[in-house]
Parts: sequence; C-alpha cells; structure tokens
Amino acid sequence: MRRLLAAALLLAVLAGCSAAPQPLVIPDFPPAPVREPVDPVQQYADDRLGTMTLDEKIASMIMLHVAGVDPARIAAVSSGYGLGGVILMGDNIPDPASDLAGWGITGERGLPILVATDQEGGIVRRITPDDGPSAAELRYADPSAARAAFADRGALLAADGVTVNFGIVADVTGDPDSFIFERSMGATPGDAAARVAEAVAGEKGEVYSTLKHFPGHGVAPGDSHSSIPSTAMSLDDWRAGHEEPFAAGIDAGAEFVMFGHLQFDAVDPQPATLSPAWHELLRDELGFDGIAITDDMNMLENSGRPEYADPVANAVLAVAAGNTMLLYVQGVDVPSVVAGIHAAVDAGTIDIATIDDAARRLLVLRRTLSGETGPFVHCFDACQAVID
Repeated sequence: MRRLLAAALLLAVLAGCSAAPQPLVIPDFPPAPVREPVDPVQQYADDRLGTMTLDEKIASMIMLHVAGVDPARIAAVSSGYGLGGVILMGDNIPDPASDLAGWGITGERGLPILVATDQEGGIVRRITPDDGPSAAELRYADPSAARAAFADRGALLAADGVTVNFGIVADVTGDPDSFIFERSMGATPGDAAARVAEAVAGEKGEVYSTLKHFPGHGVAPGDSHSSIPSTAMSLDDWRAGHEEPFAAGIDAGAEFVMFGHLQFDAVDPQPATLSPAWHELLRDELGFDGIAITDDMNMLENSGRPEYADPVANAVLAVAAGNTMLLYVQGVDVPSVVAGIHAAVDAGTIDIATIDDAARRLLVLRRTLSGETGPFVHCFDACQAVID
C-alpha cells in the first residue's frame, strides 16, 4: 500500500513539473499621487507659527517707535518685546544718516524685524539728503517722474537699512487749504492713480511700499493727528473716485496699506482704522493680500474723543477690525496691549484665526525679506538647555 501511495505522489510531482508555466499577474496599483511643490517660505511660516505662543503672535503685530540714536537700545526693546517692526522718526536719524546701515536691527536669525520710516519727500522726509521731487512737484510732472523719484528714494532707504517706506500718499485733493494738499500727487483720482502706480513700481526691489491713508484723507477735511476727520460721502461716490489711486497702487504690487483715522459716516460711524467694513472692502473688493497697518494709534487718543481714550480698547478694536499690524509712534505700554488683546481672544471678542492670519502674513513677509529658504528648526527647552 505504501508503495502505491509513493508512486502516485511521484507521478503528481512529475506532472506538475511538465505543466506549462503560468503567466505573471501584476497587481493594478493606483498611480502615485503627484506632490505639489512646497513653497519654502510658506512652509517656514507655518512651522514657525506652530511654535509661537499667543502673546508672541500678538507682539509680532506691533510696530513701535523707540526714541534716540542708540541702536543697542532699539534692538533690545524690539527683541525684548518680540516686536514685528520699528519705525524710525527724525529723532532716530544719526549724522550722517548712512550710519543707520551699521545699526544691525536685525531681529531673529532668518526673520528680520521690519524697519520703517516716512520718506515721502518734500515736507515729510526723515532721511537726508533726499532732494528728489516731492508729491507737490510730481503732481505737475509726467507720471514717469514718480517712478524715477521713488526708485531713488527706495535705493536711499535700502542703503541705510530701511525696509519699509510709509511714503506713497494715495489721497486725492485739489484744495490748497487741505491738510494733505502738499503731500497728494493729484487733484483728480486719475492723476493721483497714475503717479501712485509709478511710485510703487519705482520702489519695487528696494523697499516694501505703503499706500496711505486709506480710504482717503482728501475726502475728509481736518488733520487726523489731532482730530478724526469725517465725511458724509457715500460708498458709491467713493468708489467712483477716491478708490482709484489705492486700486492702482495695489495692482502695482504695494505690500502695505495704511489705514487713516478717517470717518465715513455713510459707511461706518467708526474711523476706518477700526472698521471691519472698510477692511473687508480692502480685502474682498480691491483684492489686497498684503499688510494692513494702522496710522499711529496714539492719534486716536489725541483726537480728544472720549470713546478713544483707552489705548488697550483701541488696540482690541483695531485687531478685531482686521489690521495686520498696529503702529505706535508716540509710545505705548506694550505688555498691556498684548494682555488686552490676549484677553479679547479668550473672551471670544477676537477670533484666534484673526491673530494667526495676521502673524502668518508677517512671518511670510519677514522671511521673504531675509532671502533665506531653509526649513525652520526650533530649539525646544532641552535643546536650549544644552546651548545655555
């Protein structure tokens, strides 16, 4: 019996060996997903944002004036608070101004702090020599003259270490008695728009450009340094005229828009700086994707209006409205402002997404300014202990 079983098994094996080979079956795998290229600056901003505390994010939204010509003090204040920027005023400018280039207000490695100033030319200029044509002269010249003037102006600022110019006035007025007349590049929206666009083109590659004072100081009589100028102009009338220079500057690539403390009663009873309606219009209608910065927040207090006497309350309103950055020229208690905005987030008055959006926009801008494209590497507590 055993012999019969063994023979049968041998025959089965031999039969298998002589059978035709079976075809190879390859599984039908799905195609590999196509990976979109990663923008290293955007990735850096996402990674850096993920390590920041809420207070750090809020502090990065503040630009401050630190008095004097001591660069070590300015750097210490800005880095100590974790500010996103400093503004240089007349009292900060050494003699010669070219010494600014060696000040080294750099901020975190690979994430430079923004260094701004007001360099319009003419009656508003912090750094000399700047004898190029002012707005009062450019309004009568060919628009191409604005490009040349601001190319020179931008190069001067860049050589002195300034990275943001609050210098392009997009306000429109033909009234010689207007506060803004000497600083406006046109008596009509079309005239101003042509020169604003050329000015932005001139500064490109030298400094970040700023359009001011949105939605237009030429509409509302009065000086916003000491009052809140107001107008009854309708939104449709604004769109038909005073919108044009800002739209032209945005289309030309301006990175900043500065909000004026200007009240358009038909649009919002609050100053535009504190108005969600005006910020939504800037983003959604004009398509601005850059940095919305306030004019000097101290000017609200200087207006004498009791509802704007509290700097912390003003800061909360400004962030809630949609400003990316708060500017303080005359000084402010930074910890109090940060704490007040933090409390507003905790209370639900400000959405945390609003803070994250602003902090991320600033991270992208500052990282772009650095020129670096490497990944963000964070040194956590254990790593820092080894370094220290």
